[in-house]
Amino acid sequence: MAKTIAIVNQKGGVGKTTSCVNLAAALQMLGSRVLVCDFDPQANTTSGFGVDKVSSSPNIYDVLINDADIAKAIVSTPYADVVPSNKALAGATIEMIGLDHREYRLRDALAKVEGNYDFIFIDCPPSLELLTLNALCAAQSILVPVQCEYYALEGLSDLLSTVRIVKRSLNPHISMEGVILTMYDGRTNLSLQVAEEVKRHFPGQVYATVIPRNVRLSEAPSHGKPVMAYDSLSRGAEAYEALAREFLEQNGVTPTRKD
Repeated sequence: MAKTIAIVNQKGGVGKTTSCVNLAAALQMLGSRVLVCDFDPQANTTSGFGVDKVSSSPNIYDVLINDADIAKAIVSTPYADVVPSNKALAGATIEMIGLDHREYRLRDALAKVEGNYDFIFIDCPPSLELLTLNALCAAQSILVPVQCEYYALEGLSDLLSTVRIVKRSLNPHISMEGVILTMYDGRTNLSLQVAEEVKRHFPGQVYATVIPRNVRLSEAPSHGKPVMAYDSLSRGAEAYEALAREFLEQNGVTPTRKD
């Protein structure tokens, strides 16, 4: 069965989608079977894999609200399989209020396909509401991107408090997968200081691989590709491959590079 990981941080602009797209693509390149569930109404993960977020149907909204078959919603790309999202998902929070087992809608849907994958990543919206709660109830662990900027730790206490509540009352199996340092610039004292502060708050849980500021990481989504397909020799591509290898090692998996 797949290990399901929610990529979550209610603060926007920290590299959640960038990390979701590129870590998933790097893992598939190294031989893992990967499914990405775009759970953000902005649908940037969907377009980041080159999938049309307007025309894709059924999508994750249809799965949640209309009980569409998730297997029919999956779109295969050269980089990973994707359950697409679109702006309709923004209304799902209100529409789910009256549904049975509303916190487990995503978990129950993913359970139907988890046998086909090694890892399932859920790209969460930048908020702590019912969509994110569904992701936390579906996941076995959380991956937290933290940008190396001044307000890096802002709001993380709220996130961890939410995770503790979920663990206590809804999903006792959820744990911390790890913390990814993003937008790192080793030339600045600020990045170094933030990195040390994050490591102090999350001892033993911060990945050794850091994700640098890199223009190729910013350019790749506009071409509908992960960075390793856009520019495999860029610092961003090398960083996400290194992160994927570290991730696999921590999960006891030996990478097998595909041709």
